[in-house]
Amino acid sequence: MRQPVEGNATCQTSPFRTRKVALMRVYRAVTLRILCKYTLQNQHVPSVRLTRCAYAPAWKKRLLVMSQGAGESSPGRAARRSSPRLSPPPPPRLSPAPPPRLSAAGMAAEDEAELSLLECRVCFERYGPGGQRRPRNLPCGHVLCRGCVAALGGPERRRLECPFCRRACGSAETSDCLPLLQLLEVLGPAGGSVPSALGRSGGGGAAGAGLGLRLSLGGWGSLVNPTGLAACPRSGRLAVAHDGKKRIHVFGPSGSCLQRFGERGEAGNDIKYPLDVTVTSDGHLVVTDGGDRSVKAFDFEGRGVLAVREGFCLPWGLDATPEGEVILTDSEAGSLYRLTADFKKGKLKKCQMIRSQLISPRGVAVSQTSGAIVVIEHLKAQGPNSGSTRVKIFSAEMDLVSQMDSFGLNLVFPSKIHTTAVAFDKEGRIIVTDVCSQAVICLGKPEEFPIFNPLISHGLSYPVGLTYMANNSLVVLDSGDHSIKIYSST
Repeated sequence: MRQPVEGNATCQTSPFRTRKVALMRVYRAVTLRILCKYTLQNQHVPSVRLTRCAYAPAWKKRLLVMSQGAGESSPGRAARRSSPRLSPPPPPRLSPAPPPRLSAAGMAAEDEAELSLLECRVCFERYGPGGQRRPRNLPCGHVLCRGCVAALGGPERRRLECPFCRRACGSAETSDCLPLLQLLEVLGPAGGSVPSALGRSGGGGAAGAGLGLRLSLGGWGSLVNPTGLAACPRSGRLAVAHDGKKRIHVFGPSGSCLQRFGERGEAGNDIKYPLDVTVTSDGHLVVTDGGDRSVKAFDFEGRGVLAVREGFCLPWGLDATPEGEVILTDSEAGSLYRLTADFKKGKLKKCQMIRSQLISPRGVAVSQTSGAIVVIEHLKAQGPNSGSTRVKIFSAEMDLVSQMDSFGLNLVFPSKIHTTAVAFDKEGRIIVTDVCSQAVICLGKPEEFPIFNPLISHGLSYPVGLTYMANNSLVVLDSGDHSIKIYSST
């Protein structure tokens, strides 16, 4: 009960409140008329539903009754009252749709994306092996042609910015993109397409000899255009040479990164552009540096112990012998060298040429059982088949045992083979990587060469490195997706 206001005998309603109540009543009446008129003209029931009619105002109850009866006769209303309420039928269950197949337009888009690898993303011109269209690596990992690098640096060759990530660098800090140059060499001057050159098929075969992918390391950002791979026979550590800020990455057997070293520069521990890497029996890393045409040795902590900068034109591939020596190829000189050194003391004992008159030798491997040596030559033939290679096998005394180029292998095997890396397994069989079929193939022992036994036939993009670990796991360096893939028996 309200208390009377001081000074008044009774509590009276203010004129403002009376006016407000009157306006609300007018508003409700007008709203009711509009809704009823709309309902009668359109002959349908508006979506008005009152769940608690006992607590609803009177005007809402009248609106509900009028809207339910609008446009409906009395028999219809009686029939509706007597008929039971039916729940709406449940929505039909839809079975999961099959995955969409790739249409012709999608396949064309995929091919176009692959072909864009051969084009500079600034001027959209196709890369070439020389001149202004030669692909160049920036320190950030992006690739431009030489002409665009010169244009971004200006006439004074000043520092330039990467057009994609805006990282500044100098023109002298760029280097040749060897994976793209090798791909251009595979395609040849005719300029074939990437899918046809790599021999891509619709279905992938299974890994042969019971090999299954056990571990994948690296990836874009961690590794940039890797070129060399080696395994330590004692500790199982993996060493990878690539074009990142730290040129050498050392991974443990479990896949963790243990060490990074070798920046671009002129110091003793610096590496300008590594091409290959190997691990000696006493635990030292030996790297071929194409930037200053030298051979450099490090321990696993990254400390430089030896550098040989004289006598080489372009040192490329290398592998270690069981005696701790290093077999080295010189691509420009066409020679094969045997390097003997005391890496612990940092002294070079002998650098002997053991074979000459080779044609652009790059990959090399030494058998740990027989001492046989396999060399991969990159032939410079004229015409559309210029991207051919040749596998040469020498005995431990450097006698030629056998040789066969891509044309000869193509007569024996079902597909063209373009080898980029070679290794020996524990039994002395020759294992090569093939970029045409994106596979790893066993060619047999030197006395039974050549046989065809594919070990890995799917899951690779552009294999450029190959080695075996102490537990007989096969390690493949895939430059196409900048990763290391470890396969073991399943």
